[in-house]
Amino acid sequence: MTPTIVLPLMVGGLYAAGVYLLLDRSLTRVLLGFVLLGNATNLLVLSSGGPAGLAPILGYSDPEQINDPLPQALILTAIVITFGVSAFLLAIIHRSWRLVREEVVGTDEEDRRVAARRTLDADELDPDELAPDDRIAGHADSLAGDAEELADDVDLPAGSGRR
Repeated sequence: MTPTIVLPLMVGGLYAAGVYLLLDRSLTRVLLGFVLLGNATNLLVLSSGGPAGLAPILGYSDPEQINDPLPQALILTAIVITFGVSAFLLAIIHRSWRLVREEVVGTDEEDRRVAARRTLDADELDPDELAPDDRIAGHADSLAGDAEELADDVDLPAGSGRR
């Protein structure tokens, strides 16, 4: 069998299209990109398995003519994993559509605010010097108040709050 350039070009094209679709904010395009990456990987593993041979059944053919069953088993496993992750992504897309009536991921302002902060080492971080919005939950300033303000989801007897 003579090697051709078609299979590597198909694998490269599928990888390029899959990565391009993964970088979009639309969750449907992310799903399509993931499926394309899965198919490109399956083609790559299949092509790395070598030339076609006979079925790997003992006593059916000579050992030199038998095809290696490992790439086929890996591809079958990859198909199942791709299907599972695709179903999970479809559930995320459905949930996003039900919540906000769009499937495009928006810009998270909280992420931008955190990214704009100057970098500090955790050892240098002093909670008293942080802005009130950046302080961790349970800091001394956030515990001021009576028991009703501390636990609004649990019925606590009066006077059982932390001081």
